[in-house]
Amino acid sequence: MLNFTVGPVQSSECVRAIGAENVPYFRTPEFSNLMLENERMILDFANAPEGSRAIFLTGSGTAAMEAAVMNALTRADKALVVNGGSFGTRFVQLLQRHDIPYDEIKLERGQPLREEDLARYEGGDYTTFLINACETSTGVKYDMDIVAQFCKRNNAFLIVDAISYFLAEEFDMTELDAGIMITGSQKALACPPGISILALAPSALEKIASTSVKCMYFDLKDALKNGERGQTPFTPAVATLIQIHERLKEIEALGGAQEESRRIGALARYFRNALVDLPFELATASPCASVTSLHPTTASAYDIFTTLKDEYEIWVCPNGGELRDLVFRVGHIGALTTDDYDVLLDAFRDMQRRALI
Repeated sequence: MLNFTVGPVQSSECVRAIGAENVPYFRTPEFSNLMLENERMILDFANAPEGSRAIFLTGSGTAAMEAAVMNALTRADKALVVNGGSFGTRFVQLLQRHDIPYDEIKLERGQPLREEDLARYEGGDYTTFLINACETSTGVKYDMDIVAQFCKRNNAFLIVDAISYFLAEEFDMTELDAGIMITGSQKALACPPGISILALAPSALEKIASTSVKCMYFDLKDALKNGERGQTPFTPAVATLIQIHERLKEIEALGGAQEESRRIGALARYFRNALVDLPFELATASPCASVTSLHPTTASAYDIFTTLKDEYEIWVCPNGGELRDLVFRVGHIGALTTDDYDVLLDAFRDMQRRALI
């Protein structure tokens, strides 16, 4: 199968080779050194401010989202959250579950965030701002510069879900003054799912130190203490962490985060430029480099997903709910080349000849 989903994505040969090996014991100096290198490279690629830390949680991206809410906010906070799709909704649900007061910027699916959307919330005494830099369910990229400026004017702590944004787009924690950045192993890191990552600025470390978390597994104070020696409080997804290490070294050797985002952006442009004669419309005017959301004008989006899977051995990303028949998504992260996109485009053209689209 050729995989154009947004996660899990295709992995490089060196990452896949590690997955074929036996999982080693991890309470060793060797594994500790590997984890310390993982932390260094993540913080470097995110341009985290001096004194930042990174935590590797065994869990999906939602685990890191919840850990961020639990450790950085209390009922004394007042949060502002952008909700433009499934993952914005998830932040809202987490705030509700943990009884954090909040206001919600509700956007139509695929709509970019504009200055005027933020204007009504100026001076609203918000302590925290939560946003998915890329709303993966629709592929829309939010303007992080206007978000950062809003937070600086209003002295709001910024939590960014960059799960499908990190390494696909340039992300600078220091420039944005972001307190927490969240990402995951199965997106542009192109490893198996199971590890979520929190990059924590010193401002986040202060919040974590002063917050009482009524949960053992998601208490980041414990994770930070163990991380000082390159370890985790509980048994992690050891093999995936070793694969992440290999992948981070690969990215570093090829020129770092900037070069990786350039490569992904070039793939996205190649694919989008080739859609001219196909019956698809972009589902957002502000697409993230990691994913292209397409609205087919002549067929069901879900039928296209099914036909590609069953007849062409190609995976794209379907949508659920109200978008099931309206939008499907094509990813640009992972071990993909322009030749791979030619295969997908040829499949689309063959489906067009067969009157399937």
